[in-house]
Amino acid sequence: MRRAVIDREITLDTFIYPMSFLFGLLFGSFGNVVIWRLPRGESLSVPASHCPICEAPIAWYDNVPVVSWCLLRGRCRSCKAPISARYPAVELLSGVLWLAAVVRFGFTPQAAACIFFFYLLLLLAFIDLDTMRLPNTLVGVLAVAGVAGVALTQLTGVPLVPLMPLGTGVLATPAMFSLVGALVSAGFVAVIAVAYTRIRGVQGFGMGDIKLLVVIGLFLGPYGLLVLFLGSVLGTAYGVVASRRGTDGLRHKFPFGPFLALAAVLVTLFGVQMFAWYMGLLAL
Repeated sequence: MRRAVIDREITLDTFIYPMSFLFGLLFGSFGNVVIWRLPRGESLSVPASHCPICEAPIAWYDNVPVVSWCLLRGRCRSCKAPISARYPAVELLSGVLWLAAVVRFGFTPQAAACIFFFYLLLLLAFIDLDTMRLPNTLVGVLAVAGVAGVALTQLTGVPLVPLMPLGTGVLATPAMFSLVGALVSAGFVAVIAVAYTRIRGVQGFGMGDIKLLVVIGLFLGPYGLLVLFLGSVLGTAYGVVASRRGTDGLRHKFPFGPFLALAAVLVTLFGVQMFAWYMGLLAL
């Protein structure tokens, strides 16, 4: 009997894991459209996908995620203009994030919530890289999804949001866990932002970063502070490397959203282990 259950689980995983990756690739293709068009105020559906250079429509067989780019050797079929490698990179990242969410939470409603969280973080990260802005539209959609997920979890008991294990005492309910996470994460970074501005005379954090941290706090609760810490470490490391390469990474502004997004993904997947490791160091 036990062997039959194990075999069934293996069979289910064998089907779900590749399917989640493939769906992630497909949504990654649409994600490229959102990343390009949303900041420009363009429609996400009209016109159909086309080459930005010659404006030739892209046939379906030239729009297969990753595969088409490889077969076309990274060039438009019509005008031979180069197609950025970032397009297949976004598709692959989307596939990996969808797969990671399913591996982390299994075939559950919480995996769907995690997929949505990861996917919008991916879009926000690349838009921020391009424009130094985190669109209120996407941040707002993610916030509404977070609030709805918390409410459903609180009312039904079915885990959706938050994505991290609940705490004790005041943090023992989904609503309080997420509310405290949102308030503490945003409040902490707001204090840092004000202090940095007064000391350095320049703005260190944008309002978009603070809004994103509020949403991350909704999904991850107090672990949002770990996201802020890890994102700051990643951003500082990038600044140091950029300055050594002569790009003045520590003197000029660079988008912080991608580092927050990466940190949020890492904390979602490994945050419990990170916290346990850190507490183990303190015990020493």
